[in-house]
Amino acid sequence: MIPTAHTTSTNTSGGDTVEFADVTKSYGDKEVLHSFNLDIAAGEMISLLGPSGCGKSTALRCLSGFESITTGSIRIGGQDVIAVPPQRRGIGMVFQQYSLFPNLNVLQNVAFGLKIKGLNREDRYSKARDMLKLVGLEDYEAAYSTKLSGGQQQRVALARAIVMDPQVLLLDEPLSALDAKIRVQLRDEIRALQQRLGITAIFVTHDQEEALAVSDRIAVMHNGNIEQIGTPKELYSSPTTAFVADFVGQSNGLESTILADGQSVELCGIRIPVIGHYAPHTLVRVYLRPENVMLRADENGDFSVVNTSFLGSIERTGVTGHGIEMVAQHNPSTQYRIGDRVAVDIRPDPMVAEEIKIPWVENTVADILATATEQQAEKGDEQ
Repeated sequence: MIPTAHTTSTNTSGGDTVEFADVTKSYGDKEVLHSFNLDIAAGEMISLLGPSGCGKSTALRCLSGFESITTGSIRIGGQDVIAVPPQRRGIGMVFQQYSLFPNLNVLQNVAFGLKIKGLNREDRYSKARDMLKLVGLEDYEAAYSTKLSGGQQQRVALARAIVMDPQVLLLDEPLSALDAKIRVQLRDEIRALQQRLGITAIFVTHDQEEALAVSDRIAVMHNGNIEQIGTPKELYSSPTTAFVADFVGQSNGLESTILADGQSVELCGIRIPVIGHYAPHTLVRVYLRPENVMLRADENGDFSVVNTSFLGSIERTGVTGHGIEMVAQHNPSTQYRIGDRVAVDIRPDPMVAEEIKIPWVENTVADILATATEQQAEKGDEQ
């Protein structure tokens, strides 16, 4: 476990600002980053969150200098670094694979970068020992990586990155290879260490829980674009797009129709506002959080329980009725059995909605309009 702040001191000088300005990245004809813009404050920890292939690791590699960009600029501390080689950008990196040297012990692994940098043996080992104290591995300096657990190996990789006094720390899926309990423990330790040292950090992950737990802000990425950026609470409570509502947290995607006011729908007899304005009668899919679905036992209720999942501090119960299937999240002290009849209430918090486009309807409308245009033209010719 990483010690508390009074245990040791370091020479780390804090972090720099980072700016991506209209960055694009293409591989041949395929563009994987599209006008990517992101400003990161000094000392901030930001997560790039998104599914595989969304461009988050590509953005990280462009920042580190391991990938060239196609257009745009990248600045660290206000300096354009496009022409600066990776080793001179002041960046530390931690990867999913620990990439430790098996022929070196823990102390030598941490001190290796300092050796390349030209520090003498006494100074580099002294600094490496400070880093090992910082990550709680001072008793393992003589051990070899093959004798360490996955969590311990990742702590060594973290110490090796930080010992170089980076202004920016990049963490590319650093916890994916660890089991669940160690992953939670290490993510909290990484966050505590980043806050303690004041390093600017970018954390790449596809795990929403990790991003919500460690970040000052999260940039949700999709198809090479940032869908939304904000604090964890903002993204969860006020998603601005259907993708964010569906990807961050759990949501019920339900079909409904926009009411006459253009700003609400009706679900289970309850009028609920939607974010934005739509034409009345537009068919939409709305995204309803499970914690906003409230159940109560009612033998005459319109819904029946179809499944239950006990998840420790919460329970999720799936219900169906009136052609609707949804999941409610509630305290496990209230339990339902499959087949129970229940009534459903919905908390009227504003929901994200997206229009459902039906191809055959659009094609039919287009055909009707085209036919009408042709007929009008023919009448004009006859006259």
